[in-house]
Amino acid sequence: GSAPGSGAMGGSASLIPRDLLGEYQELTFLTKQEILLAYRRFSELLPKEERENACSARVPKSQILTLPELRANPFQQRICHVFSTSETEDDSMSFEDFLDMLSVFSDSATSDIKSYYAFRIFDFDNDGILDRKDLEQLVNCLTGQGEGSRLSSTEMEQLIQNILEESDIDKDGTINLAEFQHVVSRSPDF
Repeated sequence: GSAPGSGAMGGSASLIPRDLLGEYQELTFLTKQEILLAYRRFSELLPKEERENACSARVPKSQILTLPELRANPFQQRICHVFSTSETEDDSMSFEDFLDMLSVFSDSATSDIKSYYAFRIFDFDNDGILDRKDLEQLVNCLTGQGEGSRLSSTEMEQLIQNILEESDIDKDGTINLAEFQHVVSRSPDF
């Protein structure tokens, strides 16, 4: 049930409890304003009847993918997967998942954090290393799936060789997180 006085008249979304707001500020790279805006955006992805309890609701992946940040992102499916804490693995997001995602994408996030999540997003089979198969999928995501934009197998092979030569420090044919972060730290525009 709702406590007396908590039902805001006129459908303005209920706000985040103050203690939670402080906690979110400590746990993310977001400002108070950004967190409140995120909360409003998250609430708007929910059906009207769930908005009261946006803090405990989950938004389905199909809704998350409508966000402008993700709509044009070639890694949208992976991003949902990596940030979702859903136990049924349906890639739905809670408000905290959503905040984590926005936090990592924010300009204030450190490059270590950004590269850690980029690594997880590029690790398509979730095995903790980037192998040739991951790199191939990565390149396909970046070049687009259309016939015209697809690389020939020779081009793909050449590209993956180049990536591994640049990144695979211990020469085991895969890129681990440390190797990945090392490469990223040398490319400031990442």
